[in-house]
Amino acid sequence: MSDRPSGLKVLHVAAEVYPLVKTGGLADVVAALPPAQAQAGAEVRLLLPGLPAILDAVQGARLVVDIGACFGALRVRLLLGRMPGSQLPVYVIDAPHLYRRGGGPYQAGDGLEWPDNLQRFALLGWVAAHLAADDADPAWVPDVVHAHDWHAALACAYIADHLPTQAASVFTVHNLAFQGLFPHHDWALMGLSSRFMSPSGIEFHGQLSFMKAGLKFADKVTTVSPSYAAEIATQEFGCGLDGVVRSRAGDVVGILNGIDEAVWSPAADAAIAARYDRDRLAGKRACRHALQGQMGLARDDEAMIVAVVSRLTAQKGLDLVLAALPTLVRAGVQFAVQGTGEPALETAFRMAEQAHPGRVAVYIGYDETRAHQLVAGADVIAVPSRFEPCGLTQLYGLRYGTLPLVRRVGGLADTVCEGPSERQTGFVFDAATPAALEAAVMRALALRRDGEGWRAVMLRGMAQDLSWAGPARAYLGLYVEARWSRQTAPRHGLG
Repeated sequence: MSDRPSGLKVLHVAAEVYPLVKTGGLADVVAALPPAQAQAGAEVRLLLPGLPAILDAVQGARLVVDIGACFGALRVRLLLGRMPGSQLPVYVIDAPHLYRRGGGPYQAGDGLEWPDNLQRFALLGWVAAHLAADDADPAWVPDVVHAHDWHAALACAYIADHLPTQAASVFTVHNLAFQGLFPHHDWALMGLSSRFMSPSGIEFHGQLSFMKAGLKFADKVTTVSPSYAAEIATQEFGCGLDGVVRSRAGDVVGILNGIDEAVWSPAADAAIAARYDRDRLAGKRACRHALQGQMGLARDDEAMIVAVVSRLTAQKGLDLVLAALPTLVRAGVQFAVQGTGEPALETAFRMAEQAHPGRVAVYIGYDETRAHQLVAGADVIAVPSRFEPCGLTQLYGLRYGTLPLVRRVGGLADTVCEGPSERQTGFVFDAATPAALEAAVMRALALRRDGEGWRAVMLRGMAQDLSWAGPARAYLGLYVEARWSRQTAPRHGLG
């Protein structure tokens, strides 16, 4: 048994990974954290569901074990290959009946949840547990199973149930609002002992909660920022699970996300109009002009461009932007928006574009290249979320010299500072109101008129170490603690 971070065998379990399948920041984390840990000396592998984009892209896949029929699928196989363009090993669950379909990873093309999501993601956790028990791939047995979000959370319950394993489990909450809730009468489909189907197990107000499985039965629980770890223990942010979080208080840790600087670096970004860095900022101006041209904004050097790259949902605070937008446009702000989400917000942003031609530009959808261009070309990147576990967009803004404007919640509070002036990296507001957001934008406008002051804040943000190296080391240290916890108190939650 390894007791050193550099000697650990770590299995990351998730439903998505950039660039193969991405619905949010989870995919970016799963793409960047494992390589950073491998660089730190750990032996790291991924476990992913065999979604078409994943199965088609993995290189050199070979059969590890033919599992046969389970979880409603007649054919289930475990394959081992490499992530495209890297040497990172990845297990893929080939279960055509459950994963080989169109639409998204969680929803069909009509936006409705797949009716068999319980089986689809129970299988993901079940295979992870069997890898930990050395009966799936005896040639490689992990010391730690790191399950990401509700899709992988059941791995922690399967490990805690009856499988003979010394592997520790770590569960990361990326967003507590998405919990993986299913009808209680479907519990027999999961293959867990009946003792887990109680309020002391994964039952949650008459339903089954995958998220609760991770919170209850992992040896250690993490969130993607320290502030979010404290927030989810409160009624306001706990989504009904705050009591469970408080019961695990000594085992819940917040570790701030990093960014993949091989993907997000203005000095090497092939997607932007001109590359730049802290010592060569002229390219930033070229990116600004290119963005105005691409998005149909007026070529106005006096305007302050505020970008939004986000899911268009109330959680992200985009209704606040819409409410403040007319006043801010009159004050000299241009808005460049990319996102998709709630139909009412999509329609409202289209109407704002029509009402303010040349001042507001909106792209409904998500395009990775355009996202880079927006971050590079804007003056300010707005993330006015009502809650935000970590947020990566504001980190991209810091890296690109695009000042973040954020609400003081979760990881936004941990990564952006407004005042004192010698520490400022962006703009922060508290109340989830249009007036508070508007006031923060007006402060940004005032600072922009002070060219040297603006430049100093830009350079301070760009100078920060936002890489995954520090978070990777923090996770490896936590894995050692989780191993120790499993040795001394191997079961959690029931009893």
